[in-house]
Amino acid sequence: MSNAIALSRKTNRNASGGLGRMVLWLCLGMTALMLSLAPPARAANRDRLEAFLNVTGFDVALESIKLSAEDGPAMLGLEASDFGVAWSFMADEVFDVARMQDMALDILAATLDDRVLTHAADFYASDLGQKLVTAENASHMADRAEKREDGSDRLARLMEDDGPRLEALQRLVTAVDTAEHSVRAMQEIELRFLLAARDAGLVELKLDEEGLRAAQAEQAEVLQEAAKLSAMTSSAHTYREFSDDELLTYAKALETPAMQELYELMNAVQYEIMANRFEALAARIADLQPGQEL
Repeated sequence: MSNAIALSRKTNRNASGGLGRMVLWLCLGMTALMLSLAPPARAANRDRLEAFLNVTGFDVALESIKLSAEDGPAMLGLEASDFGVAWSFMADEVFDVARMQDMALDILAATLDDRVLTHAADFYASDLGQKLVTAENASHMADRAEKREDGSDRLARLMEDDGPRLEALQRLVTAVDTAEHSVRAMQEIELRFLLAARDAGLVELKLDEEGLRAAQAEQAEVLQEAAKLSAMTSSAHTYREFSDDELLTYAKALETPAMQELYELMNAVQYEIMANRFEALAARIADLQPGQEL
């Protein structure tokens, strides 16, 4: 959470500090897109969608959302340790993987065109596609600090060389999503979490929704630059075992109209689920007292 917004509220549990930091989730997309997508010409059936989640690795991407639960208390100026062992049980319930995957299937069944599903499934079922899915799945669930450190070192070397590999990674990052869209989505999740926490009586906000959005807008440009760097750092780590040619092939595949349509939708689904779960998390946090044990 930006400092401008952190200063706009106090907790009702005497938490020290402010929100302290903004979580730069590397799941990519824009929640608002969910409201603008037209119904597909021919929607995919649920059985095919379940297979699609597996072959593309989107099931693991959804599972990795639960890792962001650890950031919830910090966004409110609290620590997970304030709630004792109750926190881990509650987070596991709110970010239940089966529930999140069911939510994704419900949305995709109503929005994903079978033509786009087939195009993407064919690519990810290829040898290169499965190699990519394996690497991306591992990256989703990797220790974030270790991934950041390794990716930063690799990216620094790539920037010194300024060769074709750096350009290929830049194309990958841009094709999957733009920093502008990802920051807007991240801020929408953040806002929904704060408003849900306010409604649950967990925090008192000095700014109304309009004021919060204005404060976020002031931080957007800085956050976009941070998001670009974060995405490049993550990609440098994730695709470390791939050749320059493989990365270029992947970038070209992602730039096709069908894949662009797919990623717009999947990004929107992922962010909508994340926002929904953080709203539920706010309500559950309000039911706990710091230090409470189950």
